[in-house]
Amino acid sequence: MSTDTQAAPKQWRGRFFEDLEIGDVYRSRLGRTITETDNIWFTCLTLNTNQIHFNTPYAQRTQFGKPLVNSAFTLALVTGLTVPDTSENAAANLEWTDIKLPKPVFAGDTIWAESEILALRESRSNPSVGIVTMRCRGINQRREVVIEFKRTFLLYKRHAPESAPSFPGTDTDWSV
Repeated sequence: MSTDTQAAPKQWRGRFFEDLEIGDVYRSRLGRTITETDNIWFTCLTLNTNQIHFNTPYAQRTQFGKPLVNSAFTLALVTGLTVPDTSENAAANLEWTDIKLPKPVFAGDTIWAESEILALRESRSNPSVGIVTMRCRGINQRREVVIEFKRTFLLYKRHAPESAPSFPGTDTDWSV
């Protein structure tokens, strides 16, 4: 039985700048299994012509023995896995740095994300946002780190006009 007695919020709006503290660590609730289709579509959508991502006979001749997942897909996936915990209310990404790919990713791997808040500061030019820097990593089902990077983004403050709830509502009564 969990010892955590804090109730989940009735209305989740994501985290805002004021909700973060340096040293906070977030682990994605969900993992995502990468499929061969994910890899091929992403590779084709981005016009990446390196055959190691989509040509099995070619990839079998490499040190990996099978197609590699496109590393830009891995970066995008791990970034996406961090969004519900950290940047659902982001105004813009500012940079990704220090990207490292210590282990290969293959179709069939399941990836989870872990993030740690490294720095927070108020924006000097926009009072509606703060600047967040965090480090992130993707971890596969074998407990291997497959990617690490830093990401910096603008995050809205709770009372910023841009962060007002956007649900349109209705004047129509329920019919069921």
